[in-house]
Amino acid sequence: MSENNPIKIELDGHIARLILNRPEKLNAIGMDGFEQLVEIFTEIDKNPEIRVIVLKGEGKCFTSGIDLAALSSLSNDGAADSREFLRKTILNGQESMNIIERCTKPVIAAVHGYCLGAGVDLLSACDIRIASQDVVFSVREVKMGIIADLGTLQRLPHIIGHGWFRELALTGRDFSAQEALQMGFITRISDSKEALFQEAEKLAQEIASCAPLTVQGTKDVLLYSRDNGVEAGLKYVAQKNAAALPCEDIMEAITAVMEKRTPVFRGK
Repeated sequence: MSENNPIKIELDGHIARLILNRPEKLNAIGMDGFEQLVEIFTEIDKNPEIRVIVLKGEGKCFTSGIDLAALSSLSNDGAADSREFLRKTILNGQESMNIIERCTKPVIAAVHGYCLGAGVDLLSACDIRIASQDVVFSVREVKMGIIADLGTLQRLPHIIGHGWFRELALTGRDFSAQEALQMGFITRISDSKEALFQEAEKLAQEIASCAPLTVQGTKDVLLYSRDNGVEAGLKYVAQKNAAALPCEDIMEAITAVMEKRTPVFRGK
């Protein structure tokens, strides 16, 4: 893939690394970036060899948010067709976040530097978020005169609770990695960008070593249960396990325990 693309892809065994790649613009996300996210995650979901995704940023930070030049281009003249174009553009942007959440493969976000506005939308759609100690986060939209519309308002309260979230969303204030850890937005803090990326790789390898269909099924059940409640979630997982078990991977797990070795899962 060309180095000029807003997102680079590196494949390494069962791990896909997606790297926001506009360091000269602090990895601000433009319309082409949103479109590429949809394309990439569509392809990743089809690839049975990929078991986990690491998302990170090139250069000084993860992302400064949406590209302001792209944002300014969305102004309309008030005509009905302009408003309809804007509505469809917003829906397309939302799909770039939705597809991350829907991706069957777990997504680990490794964040350093700044993560502002649309960057928080992006993180909220990921499964695991870790950060370096220098990160500055912000649900910045109220300071820009816009309602956050790519998923933060819908997803982040489920992650950190409404108390913390309403303070952040209604003030637009900056918050630190330590605060993000305290509220449960991130799960780990690393001392440096280098240590952060190493930690992300370690987590990715740990997930990739597990039974892939079980990992994917676990993510599916988590999202279904969040959106449909406990009772529906229990019935859903019962149906999934009834359809999936027994399978080759569970027999491999049992055999590996008996033989006192590490299991080798094939996703069968």
